[in-house]
Amino acid sequence: MAATALAVNHFLHNFSHSSPPGGFRWSTRANHGVVRCCETAVELAEKKKAVVKNGSDSLEICRVLNGMWQTSGGWGRIDRNDAVEAMIRYADAGLSTFDMADHYGPAEDLYGIFINRVRRERPPEYLEDVRGLTKWVPPPVKMTSSFVRDSINVSRKRMDVSCLDMLQFHWWDYSNLGYLDALKHLTDLKEEGKIKTIALTNFDTERLQKILENGIPVVSNQVQHSIVDMRPQQRMADLCQLTGVKLITYGTVMGGLLSEKFLDVNLTVPFAGPPMNTPSLQKYKRMINAWGGWSLFQELLRTLKSVASKHSVSIPTVAVRFILDQQAVAGSMIGVRLGLSEHIKDTESIFSLALDEDDKNSILQVSRKGANLIKSIGDCGDEYRRA
Repeated sequence: MAATALAVNHFLHNFSHSSPPGGFRWSTRANHGVVRCCETAVELAEKKKAVVKNGSDSLEICRVLNGMWQTSGGWGRIDRNDAVEAMIRYADAGLSTFDMADHYGPAEDLYGIFINRVRRERPPEYLEDVRGLTKWVPPPVKMTSSFVRDSINVSRKRMDVSCLDMLQFHWWDYSNLGYLDALKHLTDLKEEGKIKTIALTNFDTERLQKILENGIPVVSNQVQHSIVDMRPQQRMADLCQLTGVKLITYGTVMGGLLSEKFLDVNLTVPFAGPPMNTPSLQKYKRMINAWGGWSLFQELLRTLKSVASKHSVSIPTVAVRFILDQQAVAGSMIGVRLGLSEHIKDTESIFSLALDEDDKNSILQVSRKGANLIKSIGDCGDEYRRA
């Protein structure tokens, strides 16, 4: 850990704060799944994988993760049996990394049922590729060893695993330094074999530096990151490159707003476009407002449509591929409405798509027309910590 602390100190000394900015629904209007003939199945399989690590702690994940926030309500009723059947289909297709949280309704329980199905119905080696990532979002109370242990045991029981693949930790109040106590207790649980890897969610660059300086073996930080929200590339990604910590991104298709469905939609005409009727659509519409508004967003969608048509894919495919190509990004989340809709076939086109420099430059040109969100919102995760 001494090497990590040295690297962080170097970053703190040299970093300039004035660096320039750098629910998912697939459209059926594009021709998906185009794979270049020179690419083998083995090569494509390798493109699906990434490793997050810190020292001897290491975890291989799928670069497109199945986000389970949509099981928590607000997107439609989830039938338990249908949801587990859908999870099996995703895993069978190689999309076998599932991301959930203690507060995502029945998400951890669904994973427990799913993993038992896998144990009964699939060969033992199948389990080697399945990953269950969860988050712990505690109230900012005193972080005693027993409180941390009891909380993690709840997730272990619900997910029916002896060892959590990854525990991603969220903290509400930076003025309360209890987050360091919690992470140290989580490290103890890791050493006991109850957690394989420790990670963060929605931490900012300053606090990530502090955590690493305290010797906590963090492997990743899950943050909001899309073509509209490029904040992670302004400060966070530089520190990640220096220390080896990776980014796992969510909001990458903005709840489905980055799709053909919202192209050429005029919001000034009542009922003219799709309703903003889910928590994710409402959340990311507010992000568009902060970035540059609906008119600029339409310019971005038209640019993405041009790139997508060039490669015979969809707008969401381009949006995810663009973020996967960003500095320090190990994987991107796509929300799954288990048993209600499915995007397994569409996801394959993300792995086979290669954006050229013209594509990336045209996208960045529009992205940079928007506001610098670090100035208006703050660093990664700060939107969760404002009164």
